[in-house]
Amino acid sequence: MEKKLEQQPTDLLKIVLFGPESTGKTTLAKDLAKHYNTNWVPEYAREYLQAKWETTHKTCEPEDLIPIAIGQMALENKIAEQTKEILICDTDLLETKVYSEAYYIGSCDPVLEAYALKNTYHLYLLTYIDIPWEKDDLRDKPDQRDKMFAYFRNTLIKYDRNFVTLKGTRENRLKSAINAIENLQKNMIQFTDQDLEQLRQKGISKEKVLNQVETFKAGIPFVNLIAAAVLDKGINKYSTEEEKDLIALFQTKKESLQLLKFVPASGAASRMFKAMFNFIEAYDPKQKTLAAYIEEKGDKAVQKFVSGIKNFPFYEKIIAKIGEKDSDGAMAHAFVTYMLSNEGLNYGFYPKGLLPFHQYEDGSATPFEEHLKEAALYAASGKKANLHFTISPQHQEMFAEEEAAASPKISKKTGVVFNIGYSNQKPATDTLAVNLDNTPFRNQDGSILFRPGGHGALIENLNDVTADIIFIKNIDNVVIAKNLEAVANSKKMLAGVLLQVQEKAFDYAAKLEATEISSALLDEIANFLQQKLNVRFDTNFEQLTNTEKTAVLKAKINRPIRVCGMVKNEGEPGGGPFFIQDGDGNLSLQIIESAQINTDDNAQMDILNNSTHFNPVDLVCGVKNYKGEKYNLLDFVDSKQGFITGKTKEGKELKALELPGLWNGAMAYWNTIFVEVPLVTFNPVKTVNDLLKPTHQV
Repeated sequence: MEKKLEQQPTDLLKIVLFGPESTGKTTLAKDLAKHYNTNWVPEYAREYLQAKWETTHKTCEPEDLIPIAIGQMALENKIAEQTKEILICDTDLLETKVYSEAYYIGSCDPVLEAYALKNTYHLYLLTYIDIPWEKDDLRDKPDQRDKMFAYFRNTLIKYDRNFVTLKGTRENRLKSAINAIENLQKNMIQFTDQDLEQLRQKGISKEKVLNQVETFKAGIPFVNLIAAAVLDKGINKYSTEEEKDLIALFQTKKESLQLLKFVPASGAASRMFKAMFNFIEAYDPKQKTLAAYIEEKGDKAVQKFVSGIKNFPFYEKIIAKIGEKDSDGAMAHAFVTYMLSNEGLNYGFYPKGLLPFHQYEDGSATPFEEHLKEAALYAASGKKANLHFTISPQHQEMFAEEEAAASPKISKKTGVVFNIGYSNQKPATDTLAVNLDNTPFRNQDGSILFRPGGHGALIENLNDVTADIIFIKNIDNVVIAKNLEAVANSKKMLAGVLLQVQEKAFDYAAKLEATEISSALLDEIANFLQQKLNVRFDTNFEQLTNTEKTAVLKAKINRPIRVCGMVKNEGEPGGGPFFIQDGDGNLSLQIIESAQINTDDNAQMDILNNSTHFNPVDLVCGVKNYKGEKYNLLDFVDSKQGFITGKTKEGKELKALELPGLWNGAMAYWNTIFVEVPLVTFNPVKTVNDLLKPTHQV
């Protein structure tokens, strides 16, 4: 069977029509074939199922999928042999896979799936549902068009297929399709054998590279802010009594739940010490005094570092090694040099999570250790706490050593046993770098340059773990011991919010599976989604039939849920909570970074300036559906919320692509709740001088 599903190699440009039933695919396939004077591959399922209908009066059933797939590939391979340049395909095996999952058995035959993903095409033309439904013997899903279109679109995104969405009249669709094909022909990348081997080793498909090139060409549009989320309008605030009730709810249920603390920890400490690296490079204590250097350079970072030097948790350790010096300048230079150099502590190489952050009477503590203390208070169930750290491969051994030292110590103090896992950012999440003309940037050895995709790549790592409740917090956001209880209570409160809303969401999700649902119940569910999960509906929602409303509500309620702590903005840079509108007119509540906002647009800046809260990366997540099945989190990413940045390499300018951020675009299609949390929960260490803040002084 496997050979019959295999696509025969050709040099043809292959275009696929892709989308739900009755969206004009066959008409467009014929029009394109006529325009390019070429062949097109009909949908074999039409012939197969029409014959079945006429003999048995039955539509498609699960057992038909493999014969349909085999027939489709036989037809494609046969017509490909008779074609010269462009082949138009009315469907492909990826569409068969979608029908298998969404229409029939909820899954796909492994062999069919393997070839659906292995067979390659240059461009997918995704047909929208804005043309009237046409009934025939074989079409049977008129009430699920929105849901099915979303499923088809998400499939193309999930598997990195290069696609454009076609809307409008027959003429408009044909014109858009021709433009897309001509752009593709004009900018086709010729991959060498060396390129293909490089892609294979990294686990990156040609389609993914081509898709990223198209992203560079099109650019990533700024988000469209509609309003800042503020208290009682997008951000919830609970009274002291309500918080106690939410904490009690979590405490009551946590022993029966699987809990996990997920900590992004791959960041190196080099950025923390940027000003200090500059200092030891620029300052020679033999040439001038420290005061003269600071006045000349206006180096406030060094001034602050030196004035608070005795309050750093590594002060005594360094002084014991370098001894006293004859001047402030010599002392400061020797201190910073030993702190950063290979011959000294080499802190510039360290992962941020393994630096000493806090100095206690019995020794210093790293962020890794502080996260264990936190986890013991709110992420433990049955006296066991599960933690997962995403780290860089070169730091694996260092984290293992820290775990061996810290875990038994904190276990003895807390009575909690720690189960700690690690993962690395996947090479397949690296992103292409391009020249200014959007061609792949090549290294001196001729290989294509790929760069790490940013923290958004960690959605893959998050997708690989599971639990009933997942707490997410950055590695550098830790507190000293006296603030642990306040932080733990805040986390428990957020978890209580999740459990409270999740219980209702699960109940409604189950009821939506019933055969008949009353209008009153549909209105009740829609109101719940709006009031509790900040979901917004299209303006035509009220005009839909009950069957159509049910399909929309199912799609909206069956999503992961994130409860995000928000602190009052006191001038920290970074993301904040906003209502935004996407290109399809959909409103949603999102965490948006300032780089995603058009600062030249006065109206957008007014909204930005009206924001009152800041995102401290303090998330509590529910990633399972009402049946206890884990969602595929990659289905809920908005690939259009990435970032394009300018960089240089070897003196040449290039453009780099960052993936949608983990708590930004990577969670764009989650259901979202924002809750105000105390400022004490937000204590990031971005520069070494942040360790001098009172919140990090014991």
